[in-house]
Amino acid sequence: MELWLVRHGETTYSAGKRVAGWSDPPLTERGRRQATALKAEVDGERFDGLWSSDLQRAVESARLLRGEPRTDRRLRECHFGELEGCTYAEADGAYREVFGTFRGFAAPGGESHRELGARVRGFVAELAPGRHLLVAHGGVIRVLTQDLGLDRFVATGSLVVVDWPAQRVLRVHEPGNIALSG
Repeated sequence: MELWLVRHGETTYSAGKRVAGWSDPPLTERGRRQATALKAEVDGERFDGLWSSDLQRAVESARLLRGEPRTDRRLRECHFGELEGCTYAEADGAYREVFGTFRGFAAPGGESHRELGARVRGFVAELAPGRHLLVAHGGVIRVLTQDLGLDRFVATGSLVVVDWPAQRVLRVHEPGNIALSG
């Protein structure tokens, strides 16, 4: 199974350096351009499924990129609880590990890293064999790739291709950067 993981385009929260989580800020015009720009990376590719989180930033990105997705709540970003809406500077004090190591944390009033991983991996485990395009969030992509050598948040409008059975990152494409093959 091959997963093509797309992080939605820039939102009003990401532009303002705010934690979004389960909040549902809209895409900015730049975010719409980022999603549209990824069309060049997926045009001509055949997918067995087009999926997105049910949050508007992922659904709109999927529509701009490829068409109408099937939505699933399990592809939502981590629920950051009390940190949602905070700027990263405000949240950085006691919760630096949430944005740094992204392991072993439990967001106050929200979700733990373990719960996020179980939710997202549960979704992937139910996918039929084949190639799937998933439009989701930075935390979702990170929880799927952090043990595969890509242990960081990818930029909005990024694409990461993973050979899931082999547990290997095949390709990373981020806005403004050339595509990297691995």
